[in-house]
Amino acid sequence: MNDGPGAIPLTSALYDSEGMRALDAAGMALPEIAPGELMERAGAALLAAVRAHWPEVRRLGILCGPGNNGGDGYVLARLAAQAGLDVRLHSGPSRARPQSDGRQAHRRWIEHGGAMAPLEAFDPADAELWVDCLFGIGLERPLHDAYGEVVERLNASGRPVLAADIPSGVNADTGAVPGPAVRARHTVTMIADKLGLHTGAGVDYAGTVEVARLDLPEQIARGVMPRARHLGPEDWQDRLPARRPGAHKGNAGHVLVVGGAPGFSGAARLTALAALRAGAGRVTLATHEDHAAWANADRPEIMVRAVREPTDLLRLARQVDVIAAGPGLGTEEWGRRLWHAVADAGVPLVVDADALNLLAATPRQMDSWILTPHPGEAGRLLNRPAAEVEANRPAAVLELAQRFGGVSLLKGAGTLVADADPGVEVGPLTCVTGGHAGMAVPGSGDVLTGIIVALRAQGLEARAAAEIGAAWHCAAGRVLRARLGSWRGLLAGELADVLPAAAGEEGV
Repeated sequence: MNDGPGAIPLTSALYDSEGMRALDAAGMALPEIAPGELMERAGAALLAAVRAHWPEVRRLGILCGPGNNGGDGYVLARLAAQAGLDVRLHSGPSRARPQSDGRQAHRRWIEHGGAMAPLEAFDPADAELWVDCLFGIGLERPLHDAYGEVVERLNASGRPVLAADIPSGVNADTGAVPGPAVRARHTVTMIADKLGLHTGAGVDYAGTVEVARLDLPEQIARGVMPRARHLGPEDWQDRLPARRPGAHKGNAGHVLVVGGAPGFSGAARLTALAALRAGAGRVTLATHEDHAAWANADRPEIMVRAVREPTDLLRLARQVDVIAAGPGLGTEEWGRRLWHAVADAGVPLVVDADALNLLAATPRQMDSWILTPHPGEAGRLLNRPAAEVEANRPAAVLELAQRFGGVSLLKGAGTLVADADPGVEVGPLTCVTGGHAGMAVPGSGDVLTGIIVALRAQGLEARAAAEIGAAWHCAAGRVLRARLGSWRGLLAGELADVLPAAAGEEGV
């Protein structure tokens, strides 16, 4: 996907710090925006969030940093005091220019009788709710000194926190958290949404995210390329493959799942089950002869073929529309030989699990495949530790797409999807949200592979299959959590079984 600047609506766009600075400048350049007006609107948006989410609060604490994020806090303090709240404000030394909006907001707070206490005097017990206005999107270093100490004391206190724009210490571009960072219950992010709030460690710190547009028009986004497109819970169902009334199973594609080395039959069976639940017309499981006879005992809808040699597999490959390779495949001789056979078969592929590890050992490129690594597998593909992948997930998924071709889907909190043609400038990423921690169970990724391969078999292009597959997977997790009454103890097979309900409006 290579959308031109402005092609993604502002409501679906996720920006990095560079893009946000451009949007901010465009907003301030509007003739109707007076100096300091956007900061006034930001402070008002924070007060509205306090009233909406914590209406019982009477003692409000605000932590102000040295820049414009601190300026938002000074505006909030003034407005909250005028509304009758008891405001406790702590601030560090200002580094803002004397005529900046932040310094003007600071001056107005003092002129209205506002008091400030140093950060060193911060006591979380002094307020019922704290608002984090320390640092915004420009912070690119770990918090340290007094700021880091304040953040650690605040987190340890258990007091609820509202974050202004982004929790201090979270990288707005990547979601990485290189040091202490504020753990917020709710984040009000200004003008437009940020990628770092929705992927990586950032999701553990942002809480629920609300975008305050500050009454700015959509036109400010023209010519500003977002970092990613946000695909949330409501943005995918109308992109599912349609099926005409007179269709038969042959119109919905034939999927081949390759996997299931001795002792590892479960992963491939989960992928095959999910492919059926996601609408594939036919699903064949090519697996090891040790368990082929009973691999479909509980699901006779799955066609099973014992595969001993690559020639056996290639005969099957000529009869199918798309192949999912890797679940339970193993990296021993049997798995290696089958992997090389399917990689050379000329059939569109969804590559997961052990097939990714085999690809890392013998790298190659292909335009028609979808790679679906978790951070550990991505690290092996890129020859770096998983922690480095997580430290910059956007860069990692782009590098995967550029190095291996096709489409790459990097699993994790805030799943990222990218494609890249060698020598062609890449378009925005897609960030898929809406899942939950209960989905982090064995076999969950195998179910995702089954969904994606089924969508591909039903005619979706590779990028669309990856994006919608990830969103459908998240929706199934939400449906299952609602049915069980808890996120605890979810099973991957149950995720596959609720896919039909999750595809309907009543299921989400």
